[in-house]
Amino acid sequence: MLTYFQNITCFAFDVDGVLTDGTLFLMPDGEMVRRMNIKDGYALQLAVKQGYTVVIISGGQSALVQERLHKLGIEHVFMGVHNKKQVLLQFLEEQHLSPDQTLFMGDDVPDIEVMEAVAMPCCPADACSEIIALSRYVSPLTGGTGCGRDVIEKTMRLHGKWQHIQTATSR
Repeated sequence: MLTYFQNITCFAFDVDGVLTDGTLFLMPDGEMVRRMNIKDGYALQLAVKQGYTVVIISGGQSALVQERLHKLGIEHVFMGVHNKKQVLLQFLEEQHLSPDQTLFMGDDVPDIEVMEAVAMPCCPADACSEIIALSRYVSPLTGGTGCGRDVIEKTMRLHGKWQHIQTATSR
């Protein structure tokens, strides 16, 4: 299973249902607020710092989500996308990357075409059945509960790039 992660240098993620649990909190002012997992955030920023390309492609629109992702160091955030495959393939071409180097994690029907275009299609445990059937790896974690970190950590550990926390006893 881990050999599928070997050539990955680019992580691409959907937002709703992957980096969030899919819940929308409807605020009185009309804003739709999403909940994101801090462990996913840690892994995303670490991947950027370790030289991986991280790209977010979402059909949803949220200035708050975009701001959060930018604060994590993710420069490539595409929101309100209707054709995720087209956006990803164009992005990869511009960055001189290959779909063979790319992992995409999605959770629902709008992600099928883009997942078919990459070497490593992945999904959270609670993805729809069509996405689960298409995935080379199904995280044991559900959307918004660390499934993004799961695939990033697996890849980075395989490449020897996952940061280990020095404990007080090893100092």
